[in-house]
Amino acid sequence: MTDSNKMIINLALFGMTQSGKSSAGNILLGSTDFHSSFSPCSVTEDCCLGRSCHLCGFMRRGGQEITLQIQVLDTPGYPHSRLKQEHVKQEVKEALAHHFGQEGLHLALLVQRADVPLCGQEASSSVQMIQELLGHAWKNYTAILFTHAEKIEEAGFSEDKYLHEASDTLLTLLNSIQHRYIFQYKKGNSLNEQRKILERIMEFIKENCYQVLTFK
Repeated sequence: MTDSNKMIINLALFGMTQSGKSSAGNILLGSTDFHSSFSPCSVTEDCCLGRSCHLCGFMRRGGQEITLQIQVLDTPGYPHSRLKQEHVKQEVKEALAHHFGQEGLHLALLVQRADVPLCGQEASSSVQMIQELLGHAWKNYTAILFTHAEKIEEAGFSEDKYLHEASDTLLTLLNSIQHRYIFQYKKGNSLNEQRKILERIMEFIKENCYQVLTFK
């Protein structure tokens, strides 16, 4: 960016149908850009880019406050209840190239419901798509965002206990991505939840030395 006191953070959401991608995107943006609702079928059919307002208080550079703007790419569920997998994969591939081809992607978020175990072929499909689209460096640019995390508390689990008793599929995935994960709760002030999640995301991005993955 031309303004050294501003920085754009580019994020992309992946995951199965009804995992909460669009809702998570709205929390990240602090808006209602993405249509989100309960449905017995997939809701999102097209990739959509949302932009946040300018955010302060997340990082400083050279003693100066850096203003952030978050860009989030929402993607159709994978597998999708209506669209063929190849169609979804091609649409996401084109959207990544269009929106982040030059600027680059800071982080891919695999959105996973905390109250649904990650296992089986459907779960591996989303991971496989991320691997194919992001290439060999996918492990350095992927984190898991657990939605519906309030269900963990309702069941009497702490986050640590939940992860300790998670499926082998999830534990293997977490090991692959250097244990980058975030729990998203639907309770209290959504702005507080936005800040908590973005602070965690910024930690991951700093670990990557602010490097981005480009699509050309």
